[in-house]
Amino acid sequence: MRKKVSSAAQTETPSSIPDQMDPQHVSLTLIFLKKMGIDKPIPQSCDTSGFYSHFFGSFIKVNHIKKGRISCIIAVKPPISNAYGTLHGGSVGSYIELLSTACARTVIAEDKELFLGEINVSYLSGAPISAEVLAEASVVKSGRNVTMVALEFKLKKTGNLMYIACATFYNIPVAKL
Repeated sequence: MRKKVSSAAQTETPSSIPDQMDPQHVSLTLIFLKKMGIDKPIPQSCDTSGFYSHFFGSFIKVNHIKKGRISCIIAVKPPISNAYGTLHGGSVGSYIELLSTACARTVIAEDKELFLGEINVSYLSGAPISAEVLAEASVVKSGRNVTMVALEFKLKKTGNLMYIACATFYNIPVAKL
């Protein structure tokens, strides 16, 4: 097992890194991962049931909810941003899941379970910190077994399209045992 890659990276490398890899690349990768917080523990307050929903929900303001449509504003703040000062791609994915599920629920009966089968996202541009993003979700198709939701994320100030997405849900009747 290799212990240290270089004096620049004061970290141990995992034993699963092949010997033929360039030690400098390994060192730079480890430095990048440390900068991204890979070695930081999860705070106890975050390690609770429902934290995810409450955390992402705290950045949303709902404009309106209608049958098959949801519109809201997402405030881009540092906790949901990346190191480049824009809305993190994972945050975008979380909002897609949250809003598409809520939108699908406006047309699918409660006696059916929704299974999110596919999400397709196009990242067109990054929403900067302190921006407000208008997120709109609408049901494109809702049948007996499948529901599709289209989403658009635009900068509120300029109307520029930032992200587009489509989510496919499978409607599953809840088993009665």
